Amino acid sequence: MWSIFGKEISAFFSSLIGYVVVGLFLLVTGLVLFVWPQTSLLDSNYASLDQLFDMAPMIFTFLIPAITMRMFAEENQTGTIELLATRPLRDTDIVLGKFLAAFALAAIALLPTLLYYVTVYQLGAPKGNLDSGAIAGSYIGLLLLAAAFTAVGLLASALNNNQIVAFLSAAFLCFLLHWGFDLFSALPVFTGKWDALIQSLGMNAHYLSISRGVVDSRDVVYFISIVVVFLAFTAAAINRHKW
Repeated sequence: MWSIFGKEISAFFSSLIGYVVVGLFLLVTGLVLFVWPQTSLLDSNYASLDQLFDMAPMIFTFLIPAITMRMFAEENQTGTIELLATRPLRDTDIVLGKFLAAFALAAIALLPTLLYYVTVYQLGAPKGNLDSGAIAGSYIGLLLLAAAFTAVGLLASALNNNQIVAFLSAAFLCFLLHWGFDLFSALPVFTGKWDALIQSLGMNAHYLSISRGVVDSRDVVYFISIVVVFLAFTAAAINRHKW
């Protein structure tokens, strides 16, 4: 597993992929927080990072599929997946190694945004007048969301030979799992007692719950379950190459 992890991390940062991913994430979040008038902290009456945590899931919907799209699709296209499958590695080792590498890159992209927290802390009146508990919960929620999106992206990559198709499939699935249930719950047929149930099936409800600063075990279990299920499907997709 760790050999696969090291190989993928090295591949990210030996080319422009890793730097472009981190750079684009920081560029977009920086524009949202400090440049665009509608969301700029400098034009706001209170210090908050809500703009970052509201925008980050949408950025992750495209950013993480861009990270994962090549992981299996490229090997499926070139035929190296058969060589990888014949190595003395279990399917779960291969999947976990690639999953941890992609998740690590997403976490590395998030790490510099802690400077935004320091900036907002200094801008508060009085200094430090912000809800640090909610911010910590939002970061935990983003990491869990990144893990879930990474698992979804790996499955899309494992099922496709084309990287573009893998990217589009993963982005669609991430959007559907995060916001799709909220959209479905608004349909007239689900109004009443069913709308809350439908919303609870989506990632957005659990992400917003954690973002309030209270890390509920039910929300954590939900995201972990999503990760486990999609990684299991990915391992099954990899196993078919052995046959």
